[in-house]
Amino acid sequence: MENYPSYLKPSNRSALKTKIKETYKILESCTICPRRCGVNRTKDEKGFCGVGLNPVVCSYMPHHGEEPPISGTKGSGTIFFSFCNLKCAYCQNYRFSQEGEGRIVSPERLGDMMLYLQELGCHNINLVTPTHVMPQILKALDIAIEMGLNIPLIYNSSGYELPEMIKILKGIMDIYLVDMRYADKKYSKKYSQAEDYPNFNQESVKEMHRQVGDAEFDENDIITKGLIIRHLVLPNNISGTEKVMQFISKELSNKVCISLMSQYHPYYQAYKYPEISRRVTKEEYEKAVECLKQCGLDNGWTQDSCGLERFAGVNIKKNV
Repeated sequence: MENYPSYLKPSNRSALKTKIKETYKILESCTICPRRCGVNRTKDEKGFCGVGLNPVVCSYMPHHGEEPPISGTKGSGTIFFSFCNLKCAYCQNYRFSQEGEGRIVSPERLGDMMLYLQELGCHNINLVTPTHVMPQILKALDIAIEMGLNIPLIYNSSGYELPEMIKILKGIMDIYLVDMRYADKKYSKKYSQAEDYPNFNQESVKEMHRQVGDAEFDENDIITKGLIIRHLVLPNNISGTEKVMQFISKELSNKVCISLMSQYHPYYQAYKYPEISRRVTKEEYEKAVECLKQCGLDNGWTQDSCGLERFAGVNIKKNV
């Protein structure tokens, strides 16, 4: 497909270099995310996220456990970035998201990782928790393109984003895989130290959808472009499933792909909060599925009794 991924289009390729300069300038008084810490990360100062100039990577590998059209048959080329701009009390990846397990890498090394994953045959480059290192990713991408990178990027985000930063990614990211974790700010404050999460999350997801639209798939059902929203069902409806689904249906599209996840475990510091120190019950998850249906959302994945994801709808747009 000509000029695919989008970053290969000549106009986007040219704009990428400008975007790198623009975002590195932002790092001088960092306002990359809603925290707006204001530290000078170009001098390796660290704010809330804990990352200075260069990114920290925990691991990179072909990942076969993502949603089916992302992992496909050859795996998603996943790069797990360490640290995060959220502090979720129940984070299952806390060893690297909270405690920083991983290695500091240069943009050049990050570009090499992308190329290596492509050489392994991965369908895409899956950037997990990229928010706080977006400028460095753009620089690595520029290097990797020069060396022959030609598979799409997935911006795999917690959803705690600034819409103006997401706008910068237009023409660079073909696929957004984003969380919508909370509908109520009192819960996002209590469990993730981000009272303003719902507002920034909703506005950023709207911008993502404006850019790439509903998901499109190739003849092998591998995603080529579009938005997938993940929603983790939390105990006692702390995630606000009904409000989140109503937002998606009214503000985005009833064809948006949604991954409704039931695999919550009370990891990390969840034991401190009795209301989230247990698994989600079958009844709670079934109620969340009913919310999905009532809002007319029939594209995406729920989970069966074996814990395996299965497609819940038939409205797949092919891009061949």
